[in-house]
Amino acid sequence: QLQLVESGGGLVQPGGSLSISCAASGFILDDYAIGLFRQAPGKEREGVSCMAARGMFEIHKDSVKGRFRFSRDVARNMVWLLMSSLKPEDTALYYCAVDLEAPPGTCTTSNTQGRYAYWGQGTPVTVSS
Repeated sequence: QLQLVESGGGLVQPGGSLSISCAASGFILDDYAIGLFRQAPGKEREGVSCMAARGMFEIHKDSVKGRFRFSRDVARNMVWLLMSSLKPEDTALYYCAVDLEAPPGTCTTSNTQGRYAYWGQGTPVTVSS
């Protein structure tokens, strides 16, 4: 059974840092593209970052560029999202998801085609003083 489990969200002050982990079971996470999505209160879910299989390529939306990055832990079959210089507008429920169809070396922050078939349960991040 393919499964993704997230952990690591929490409360952080503006300007602070936080990491979210995304652990996989039932498949090798490093073989597939990973997306990071978030849904802020009262807003639609949006894709903010993605990483191609084997960490070959990353995309970060302008709103998080330079502040978010991925870190792979192949031995533990998990990925970390490292977030720094956090802002109140980063407050949201964060989800990781896996795109089993992405061609090698590519990823997308869009799920309009429904390619992200497997999702974690979400972990909350609150940026507040």
